[in-house]
Amino acid sequence: MTDPLAATLDGASTPDAPPSSQWRDVWRQFRRHRGAMIALVLFALILLFVLGGPLLWRIEATHLDIRARNQGFSWPHLLGTDQLGRDMLSRLIAGGRISLAVGLTAMLIALTLGSLIGILSGYVRALDAPLMRLTELFLALPLLPLLLLMVTLFREPLARTLGPAGGTFLLIVLAIGATSWMQTARIVRGEVLALKERDFILAARSIGTPPIRMILRHVLPNVLSPIMVAATLGIATAIITESALSFLGLGFPPDFPTWGRLLYDAVDQMQQYPWRVILPGMAISVTVLSVNYIGDGLRDAMDPRSRRR
Repeated sequence: MTDPLAATLDGASTPDAPPSSQWRDVWRQFRRHRGAMIALVLFALILLFVLGGPLLWRIEATHLDIRARNQGFSWPHLLGTDQLGRDMLSRLIAGGRISLAVGLTAMLIALTLGSLIGILSGYVRALDAPLMRLTELFLALPLLPLLLLMVTLFREPLARTLGPAGGTFLLIVLAIGATSWMQTARIVRGEVLALKERDFILAARSIGTPPIRMILRHVLPNVLSPIMVAATLGIATAIITESALSFLGLGFPPDFPTWGRLLYDAVDQMQQYPWRVILPGMAISVTVLSVNYIGDGLRDAMDPRSRRR
């Protein structure tokens, strides 16, 4: 005969609801952030626009049609043409692919460098002072003049070696990545310093866990939250920096449009054709705003205090 109390305990020990996990809790909390969800949808639409646009709009971004130059909105050219007859919609699509590729690649470089320096500085006491002085040195440098100097000095040699597009892309992503890692390094260092005093780190150290295994198995997984938030914000920073360089005429050549390059090309005729400035400016603004809101949502969702609330 079955004991009702035992059956009740067995049923309580095997609930029907799936077990909770950290990432499920993060997603549940992220969905409550209305601005972040709207931004996620907008960013997904932007990715769909720049990646799937060429499948629907077959006009080449570099195709010249002098007879169709300076046209307004029409069925053959939905967003008009520029001063050389190039289709603006095609150039917006191609420019979005390049701008997002620059933002993602530069973010990965800055994130890798900043996370490495932050973890080493926080975990290895002997490296803390020199690495933090190096970080403060980079923070004290005027970044925009430094970027302008790097692009001016190395653009021509890299263009001769790798071609205009490859050389400019490599130079810009390296320049932005090498000057954007400092905030990530300081955030990760603070997290690692607090993590070193936790009981499970002390227990792992007491049983003789090697430092490399300690960092890979215990430290790095527990600092992924601030790294992911820094990643989203790094994409926005890289896109704005690349757009500023292109707007100053130091970015990609005219045959490889970016949103910043479209702004640079449209400045001279801004009063006659204002939509040529408004369209790439709106693309940059919406993308950066979306990424920033996604970062805010991730920061709130990964905060344990927010999840408890």
